[in-house]
Amino acid sequence: MNFKFIAIFFCKYWVYFIHNFKQKILDIKSFNRVGANIRKAGFLIVLLYLLVVLTMKFLEANNFFGYSFTTLSNDIFSPPSINHFCGTDRLGRDVCLRTLQGSSLAIEVVFLATLFSLSLGLPLGLLSGYFGGFFDKCLSLIMDTIFSIPVILLSVVVAFVLGKGVLNAAFALCIVYSPQYFRLIRNQTILVKSETYVEAAQVSGASVKTIILKYILPNVITPLPILLTLNAADAVLVLGSLGFLGLGVPADVPEWGSDLNLALPALPTGIWWTALFPGLAMFFLVLGLSFIGEDLEEIFDSQNYE
Repeated sequence: MNFKFIAIFFCKYWVYFIHNFKQKILDIKSFNRVGANIRKAGFLIVLLYLLVVLTMKFLEANNFFGYSFTTLSNDIFSPPSINHFCGTDRLGRDVCLRTLQGSSLAIEVVFLATLFSLSLGLPLGLLSGYFGGFFDKCLSLIMDTIFSIPVILLSVVVAFVLGKGVLNAAFALCIVYSPQYFRLIRNQTILVKSETYVEAAQVSGASVKTIILKYILPNVITPLPILLTLNAADAVLVLGSLGFLGLGVPADVPEWGSDLNLALPALPTGIWWTALFPGLAMFFLVLGLSFIGEDLEEIFDSQNYE
C-alpha cells in the first residue's frame, strides 16, 4: 500500500518535473529569440539616427534652417500641435527641429571621441604590451590613474580646461575612454606575444613592425567593436551631462543636454515637451548602441566557445 502510494507520487512528480523543464526550455528559447530580435533592432535604431544626421547635414548645407526674425515670432512654450509637432521652447524655437539637429551633433562628437580614443589607446597598448619593462610600467601607471578617476568628474575637468566646442568635447571624451582601449589592447598583446607563431616570427628575424602589424594586431582587435559601441553609448550620456552643466558646446548649438537644462525650470509648471523629446532622443540612441554592443558581445563569446 505504502509502496504503491510512493510509486504514484514519484511518477506524478517526475511528470511534473519533465513538464516544467520542457516549459523552461521553451521559455528560454523564446526569450533568446526575442532578445535576438531586440538586439537586431539596435542596428535599425542607429541606422535611423545616421539617416537623420545625413538628412540634417544636407539641409544645413543648403541653409534650410537659417534662423530668422520669424522664428522669434512663434509663441513661446507652445504645446505640440500641427504647426509644431513637438511644441516650442522658451524662445519660440521648434523643439522637434532642435532635437533632430542635436542628434547630428551627438553622432559627430561621439564618432570623433571614439576615433580619438582608439587612435591613442590602440598603438600605446600594442607598444606597451609588446615591449614591457619600464615603458610598460610608466604607461600603465598613467592610464590606471586616469582610469581610476570617475568618468563624469574627469570629463567635466577636461571640458572646463579646454572650453566649449565640438572638438574640445570630443577630446575631453577621448581622455576619458583612452585608458580602456589601452588596457584591453595591452592585456591582449601580452597574451598573444607568447604564442608559438609570434616566437617563430621573432626567431626568423622578422622586424618589430612586421610582428606587431602582421601577427599581433589582427589577433587583438577582435573585442574592440564591443568596447567601441558600449563606449559610444556611454559617451552620449557623458556629452549630455556636459551640455547640461554648460560645458559641452556653445549655447547657440542645438544639443540635448543643454536643451534639458533650459527645460528644467519650466518643467514644474506643466511644460513637459521641452524636456521629453530631447530626453527620448538621447534614450533611444543609447538603447540602440547598447543593443549592438550586447549583440557583438554574444557573437564574440560564441566564437570563443567554439
